Amino acid sequence: MPRVVWLLVAARSVNRLGAFTLPFLTVLLTQSFGASVGQAGLVMALFGLATIPSRLFGGWLADHLGRRTTIVAGLVGCAAGQLLVAGATDVRQAAGAAVLLGLAFEIYESPSQAMIADVVDGPDRPAAYGLMASGLALAGMAAGLMAVALGQVDLRLLFVADAVSCLLCALLVRLTLPGGRPTADASDGTASRSPWRDRLLLALLATGTGFAVVYLQLVVTLPLTLLDRGLGAHQLGLLLTVSAATIVVGQPLLSTSLLRRHDPTTALAGGYVLLGLGLAAYGFVDSVVGFVLATVVSSLGDLVLLGRAQAVVADLAPTAARGRYLAVYGVSWGVAAVVGPLLGTTLFDRAGATTLWLGCAVLCSTLAVGQLLLRRPLAQRCDARHAMPG
Repeated sequence: MPRVVWLLVAARSVNRLGAFTLPFLTVLLTQSFGASVGQAGLVMALFGLATIPSRLFGGWLADHLGRRTTIVAGLVGCAAGQLLVAGATDVRQAAGAAVLLGLAFEIYESPSQAMIADVVDGPDRPAAYGLMASGLALAGMAAGLMAVALGQVDLRLLFVADAVSCLLCALLVRLTLPGGRPTADASDGTASRSPWRDRLLLALLATGTGFAVVYLQLVVTLPLTLLDRGLGAHQLGLLLTVSAATIVVGQPLLSTSLLRRHDPTTALAGGYVLLGLGLAAYGFVDSVVGFVLATVVSSLGDLVLLGRAQAVVADLAPTAARGRYLAVYGVSWGVAAVVGPLLGTTLFDRAGATTLWLGCAVLCSTLAVGQLLLRRPLAQRCDARHAMPG
């Protein structure tokens, strides 16, 4: 991998050491501020709504001001938001701080992904994004253990630690990564076209939103499920560590013939199946061991899904529009952050944890079928782009 990729992975891994706060925001709201589960879900939805303009603004900045500048600005904004959450004294202040955090939360994601696509060729991009996921997961192993320790003392300390890690990451990015921005390829007349007019991108956005809705249940309702099964919410730190370890150990699979001999959409479909099996298991287990085993299965699905979806979007995008394409795809997380908490907490309250997790498994199966339906048009688009002169 190019040196830029390794430097970016190292910097983002420093950030990941403290990035364990979001799964505990609902717990902080309910336990420290006395909010109901419904109120906590509403705050999470407001946070998610704020991340939509955050992601789009980050993509626009990445293509117009450069990747490095945008990453640094987003990280500093996140640090400020985390400190505001830590200093809140009631539900209203915490909700306002969560919205401000959401407005900065996604700014650095699109330029980070675009920077990798700028320096890595198409066939190697899944491995490059997988390397990023592996580095973040490795740091996440330590982050999970820190969450267990700090969470038992004061949940606010988690947000302070996250703010410090954001600032350290911003410093590393500013000092080590190149500035500037990519120039448009004159042979590609689609570079100036709005990403919102690309039907294939919108189809990927739809499937990505479904995935994000499911994935956010691990953040919003898995801690509540642990409490419902008589386990401490701080055990989520252990599950985060297990998930990270699974991704680190499974990362070499991305470069083996097992995945390389399949097209991206087939691999994505397989990832959804694995994820669904793990989530279905959450509906029935009631011990720490059971949750750990279910986490291993779902994390193997994550390993396949996260890197490959980004690689497919980057391959579709014109060079000078990668930031915006990845930002539009990333809007899936903002939409899901609005829908997911409300949907998840409502199902949890009215139907129970088992119904919630089985519903997530069914949605994963639907997404697997959807990916297979996109296989031919995606292959045709990528073949046409690779055949262009220049």
